[in-house]
Amino acid sequence: MNTFEFLLQGLTIAAQPANLLYALIGVTLGTAVGVLPGIGPALTVALLLPVTFKLDPAGSLIMFAGIYYGGMYGGSTTSILLNTPGESSSIVTALEGNKMARAGRGGPALATAAIGSFVAGLIATVALALVAPYIVKLALVFGPREYFALMVLAFVTVSSAFGDSTLRGLTSLFIGLTLATIGIDQLTGQTRMSFGVPDLLDGIEVTTLAVAMFAVGESLFLAAQGDRGPDKVEAVKGSIWMTAADWARSWKPWLRGTLIGFPIGAMPAGGAEIGTFLSYATEKRLTKHPEEFGNGAIEGVAGPEAANNASAAGTLVPLLTLGLPTTATAAIMLAGFQQYGLQPGPLLFATNPQLVWGLIASLLIANLMLLVLNLPLIGLWVRLLTIPKPWLYAGILLFATLGTIGANPSVFELGMLLAFGLMGYAMRVFGYPIAPVVVGLILGPLAEQQLRRALAISQGDVTVLVTSPIAAVLLAIAAIALILPLILRARGKGEMLSHLAASED
Repeated sequence: MNTFEFLLQGLTIAAQPANLLYALIGVTLGTAVGVLPGIGPALTVALLLPVTFKLDPAGSLIMFAGIYYGGMYGGSTTSILLNTPGESSSIVTALEGNKMARAGRGGPALATAAIGSFVAGLIATVALALVAPYIVKLALVFGPREYFALMVLAFVTVSSAFGDSTLRGLTSLFIGLTLATIGIDQLTGQTRMSFGVPDLLDGIEVTTLAVAMFAVGESLFLAAQGDRGPDKVEAVKGSIWMTAADWARSWKPWLRGTLIGFPIGAMPAGGAEIGTFLSYATEKRLTKHPEEFGNGAIEGVAGPEAANNASAAGTLVPLLTLGLPTTATAAIMLAGFQQYGLQPGPLLFATNPQLVWGLIASLLIANLMLLVLNLPLIGLWVRLLTIPKPWLYAGILLFATLGTIGANPSVFELGMLLAFGLMGYAMRVFGYPIAPVVVGLILGPLAEQQLRRALAISQGDVTVLVTSPIAAVLLAIAAIALILPLILRARGKGEMLSHLAASED
């Protein structure tokens, strides 16, 4: 079957009543957590991992993808009305969106963000469906050395793409790799670093670590910030609909943002933040109304929001085809796949195509749901900001504890939840990213297994890792991925600082 036949088959799976319900739950939760500052989709997916342990894999993964997309949508609401991005990828939206809201044009700002996200998500999802099969065909010829090089690329990706320091990212990664060595060696059957504790013979539970680091650690960190006082929410004045002039000024930025966001999201070391910064810079250079930038230019909302949502679909390209997570949420979704004994990659397309194409097709449905949910229910999303923060953090901690007990009723597992939660809190305090820890735990055993197989085949010859053209290219990309984010991050921060300085003036 060709791509469109697979996509049509996926639509029939995604359109099943149960899966539609999962998608609706996902986009609703995602939008809600996107609206709440500091509570992102990665935390929500991590919380739901133990709860969905015994549910249908396809439905749960569809719900997780809906949360991811919804979080990208919802982040724009607080950026525009509160000048506080719900997601880091919505920082750029706040530059122009909040100025529009202060000028009484919050409605058109929210509308162009929602419609732009819909257009970008639609185009990017189709692009995902078209690109994925070609990457899968290439990856099917991989042997042990190619897979090891791919794992190295994944490790470099998460180390360099998360946080402000590559060194801190590598430190977090090695913590995860160290945790991955605990348990029984897959090849020799010997126990490693279990310290005589029977509960450690099966290794560290990925679900427990993910919930502890993202939910418990994040909640403790946010609660420790204290009450900073009430934030001023800009009221949505006048009509929420866009004028003809707004449409004329928005449609090109939507398309340009999509073209920028999708490939950057699909890059190993991409991520939505870089695409939004580049989109904003592009619109500022191409605008016919340069005097409005810094004072509420609608192009400065339309382009970055389109890039933001397109990058979400782009992130699923390396995740589904190669098993490479390039965002924190993708890392937790990778844990979700493994929770059901599934390993994202080329073999998943061959062994379980219904699940993969159902997941891809569900993104089209999720986009339509989000467009319907966002604008009519804007008042509801704004009211979420009135939830007392202590209630919110206490609820997250309670849900994390109950979910862990439900998935693995063990006193030892609760102790691990607390220990890793405190570790996650300490890492956040000192500026260490936590996603590489989870990725190291998930991919560490796979990388070790493939390396040992490659060395066994070559009788210990280490040069075999670079004699393969594919492995050599992947290792070269890993080297580029280590350097490129440093350059792009420095450029993006320079752009943001100059825009912030101009807006303050």
